[in-house]
Amino acid sequence: MNFLQQNTKYLTIFALALLMALTRSDHFGSAITLPDASLAVFYLAGIFTGGVLSFVVLLTEAALLDYIAITHWQVSDYCISPAYVFLIPTYAIMLLAGKWSAKYTSLNSRDLSRQLMYLLVAGSIAFLISNGSFYLLSGKFPELSVVEYMQRVAKYYPAYISSTLIYSLAILLFSKLVFALYQEKYKTA
Repeated sequence: MNFLQQNTKYLTIFALALLMALTRSDHFGSAITLPDASLAVFYLAGIFTGGVLSFVVLLTEAALLDYIAITHWQVSDYCISPAYVFLIPTYAIMLLAGKWSAKYTSLNSRDLSRQLMYLLVAGSIAFLISNGSFYLLSGKFPELSVVEYMQRVAKYYPAYISSTLIYSLAILLFSKLVFALYQEKYKTA
């Protein structure tokens, strides 16, 4: 067994942590930054590692990145409120959805569509948890009605879910393709 085979889980966590570190600075991206990949990172961690250790490592990294951004890079602390703790269930939903969809390993439309369905449902629930808790608990919207809430968040949901879908599906397709090629190579050897 070579180094890569023995350390796949740790290398995967490292790669996902690196992706989060490179993208966590901006929710939706800009001309010079990529959109945040945190939700995709937790979903993919569920698929590729599925463990509590990866959840704890990535959750700790997310909190550290936020702390460093606010204290050293002059990033606004606007989103830090009592609702911040609700990122734990937000990310847990994504990891669990990844873990549940990990059984669909084939590079075919049936397995990919099932993984896409898990991803869409989990991403939508994650949006409701993180966004809803912010509006309810941050203290920044004391007079906000349900209708006003729906109008405000409707403009954020497409960007929130699309970046998660793009990161997740691109990495899933790439990994499935590499795995299929690897199997094909060693099947004939």
